[in-house]
Amino acid sequence: MNSEHKIFGVEIKVLLSTLWIFVLLNMIFRDIHEMPYYIEEWMTQAANGAEISELLMLVGGIMVEIPILMVLLSRVLPYRINRWANIIAGVFFITSIFGFPPGDLDDFFFVAIEIASSSFIIWQAWTWPKPSPQANIRQLSSELN
Repeated sequence: MNSEHKIFGVEIKVLLSTLWIFVLLNMIFRDIHEMPYYIEEWMTQAANGAEISELLMLVGGIMVEIPILMVLLSRVLPYRINRWANIIAGVFFITSIFGFPPGDLDDFFFVAIEIASSSFIIWQAWTWPKPSPQANIRQLSSELN
């Protein structure tokens, strides 16, 4: 690993992947925390005032899949694609949060954490330094040995 690819002593790919895990865990805990409320709403076929439909369930599945996918992609994609994938996914994720505004104080708390961590992902990807050709050669040779 090259030092220009590290922040806080952690390789940027690993940091981004870990941040996506953090976002995902916050999403999951927020949903579990609200589970009794959601079960009651789902029994009436409505959630946050919207009718529960197959389309709404698909959108929810996509929203959960983004951080799951980014955990993997952050570790395996090459620099340039990785950088843009994290920026685009982070912006999309933050934008989508505003499509489902929080309803109570604990929701605001979780949304604030999700927005802050997603913003950090975007900033980290945006400021990720381009690897030097020498660093790429050193990394490749160390991976071959």
